[in-house]
Amino acid sequence: MRVKTAKTAGFCFGVQRAVERVYKLLESQEQPIYTLGPIIHNEQVVSDLEKRGVQVISEEDLPGIRRGVIVIRSHGVGKEVYSQIRQRGLVCEDVTCPFVLKIHRIVERESAAGSHIVIIGDRNHPEVQGICGWCQGPYTVIHEPEEARKYSPAPGIPTCVVSQTTFNYNKFKELVEILEKKRYDNNVLNIFSILNTICNATEERQREAKAIAKEVDTMLVVGGRHSSNTQKLFEICKKECGNTYYIQTPVDLDSEMFQCSSYVGITAGASTPKKIIEEVQEHVRIKF
Repeated sequence: MRVKTAKTAGFCFGVQRAVERVYKLLESQEQPIYTLGPIIHNEQVVSDLEKRGVQVISEEDLPGIRRGVIVIRSHGVGKEVYSQIRQRGLVCEDVTCPFVLKIHRIVERESAAGSHIVIIGDRNHPEVQGICGWCQGPYTVIHEPEEARKYSPAPGIPTCVVSQTTFNYNKFKELVEILEKKRYDNNVLNIFSILNTICNATEERQREAKAIAKEVDTMLVVGGRHSSNTQKLFEICKKECGNTYYIQTPVDLDSEMFQCSSYVGITAGASTPKKIIEEVQEHVRIKF
């Protein structure tokens, strides 16, 4: 069985930085450590941290925390959350991905200047919810083409478009094309500022996954079940290789996946540890 593993598979810079920081805190902190939501969308890593005493909380839990370190994960949070942490006298450990922080600064600045913010992404994703929390005025979240078609720019109000960092690049282009047609809606010139804020690592990972999926008989996409970027990788690969499977660990592998297969491709989401990728790779080579 030939196996090709994507070079870009696994932890991205932002996730690696966040996870390493929490483990470092465990070495030096005497106060309780809390993460606002799972530090990454990977059950194995989150479970290991919980065994070491790191507690996962939500923003609603903050009023009940008396002391401790609050870790803001790589997805980031809204501006108001920082205020809550300060007001309660808690220690804030901010490991928001720099690419996400850049979007926060953009939407804060542009909305304060009077622009309507359009965020291309999943409104239920924590990164998008955090971006919304930095908008100083009205904003719209768009995920599907129909939502883009329905968006109607207010005359005289500029529109600033940004994207979730892990959004599907090809879908972003599709939605932008729809929005750009609205520059001359109702015989009025509408000002659009469109910023591609998908991080370079995401674009590269998606391009490589697509290329590998075109070559192989079976494609494996490894990642946590709640990982948005892994789900997007699966969608991209499935279009190129019908025999594509979404797995979390080697336990999910089944011999039926490899019937009539001689060439297997492997990619993984940004929150998948290197150890799990290597285990999947080894399992495919030995067992099948």
